[in-house]
Amino acid sequence: MALAVAFVAAAQERVFLPAGTFKFADRDTCSLYLDIYRPAEGSRTSIDGREKPTVLFIFGGGFVGGERNNAHERQWYKRLTDEGYPVVAIDYRLGLKGYNSGFGMAFIHAVQHAIDIAVDDLFSATLWLLEHGREYGVDAANMVVSGSSAGAITALQAEYEIANRSERAASIPEGFNYAGVMAFSGALYSYQGGPWYKNQPCPTLLFHGTDDKIVPYKKMKLGRLFFGGLDPLAKMYKKKGYNYQAIRFDGHGHEIASCMMHLIHEELRFMETNVMRNAKYVIDHTVDDPTIPIPDWAKMNYKAIYE
Repeated sequence: MALAVAFVAAAQERVFLPAGTFKFADRDTCSLYLDIYRPAEGSRTSIDGREKPTVLFIFGGGFVGGERNNAHERQWYKRLTDEGYPVVAIDYRLGLKGYNSGFGMAFIHAVQHAIDIAVDDLFSATLWLLEHGREYGVDAANMVVSGSSAGAITALQAEYEIANRSERAASIPEGFNYAGVMAFSGALYSYQGGPWYKNQPCPTLLFHGTDDKIVPYKKMKLGRLFFGGLDPLAKMYKKKGYNYQAIRFDGHGHEIASCMMHLIHEELRFMETNVMRNAKYVIDHTVDDPTIPIPDWAKMNYKAIYE
């Protein structure tokens, strides 16, 4: 009996579970939930009197798949909580699930719709946390929004809407902004030509492979439509004097979207320096890292996802 109890306890220790799961929105097609992970007991939750921010994470999957409690990403959540950072992982609607209408203007409009509803769901989660987060150890006014692939696009787009006080961001309280953004293989979508920020964006950390064939590292333009990743965004941030860090992975593709654990030291440095201390510690460099694993899915192009 004692051996069985010890086995169960060891299994529970290996499975990293949230402190709570909460519904934050009802949609026509589904209900949306978020998981809250609290800092590990005994971890350091502040530095020099400054509280560490909550990391709100948006999973990737091309707006067709993915889940908030993926086992691979839970390893990263645990590492962050071991470092004293609360973590929130959220659902959002998958606006391209089942898409099969080709790659012309219909695809462009479908991508726009998928991004828009994902941002709407992120804002709903943000509003829920602003109202209820304190009850569960989350200070929504001190929150870094982070995402992988489609989630990174959502995070960058949400910050763009807030900084421009767009109609989509009308539900967000005046004066609110995220404490920072961390985007793993993300891009920004603009329908008004090259992107511009009416108000300065929050500190932003960008990771991207230079040979990404799923989310563009450079820019795609069609008339006034702009869809661009790290390269054009970093150039704009530099020109405008924004607080950012950009790390380019030479010759790498979309595998950078899943490198959260691999890049943990860069993430912690950014949050401790650019976010918590509000220091404008600008980094923009290219890395050649042969130790990054390359799964088969990272070799795909975007068309293969939706065919």
